[in-house]
Amino acid sequence: MKYTEAINSTPVVMVEFYATWCPHCRRMAPVIDQIKELLNGTVDIYQLDVDQNEELSNVEKITSTPTFIIYRDGKPVWRESGEMDGQALLDKIQSFM
Repeated sequence: MKYTEAINSTPVVMVEFYATWCPHCRRMAPVIDQIKELLNGTVDIYQLDVDQNEELSNVEKITSTPTFIIYRDGKPVWRESGEMDGQALLDKIQSFM
């Protein structure tokens, strides 16, 4: 799936750019899994490894991991980098629904 298709797959989409070697990303992994479960398909959540998606990471100007980008109707509406509270991230996603 192309990135443009992915960010338009549902009205609200969240993308996480992560790295396998990043300790903050590893700590966020179960949080993201839980958010996916709670949102149950109403919001698509994509996780992209920066090392496997170098070109896209450059286009999106990803300079630290994890970086979360929320899209609404295919346009970026929120972006944050770093480890964060799962409830805060869930609330942020839901605020755009």
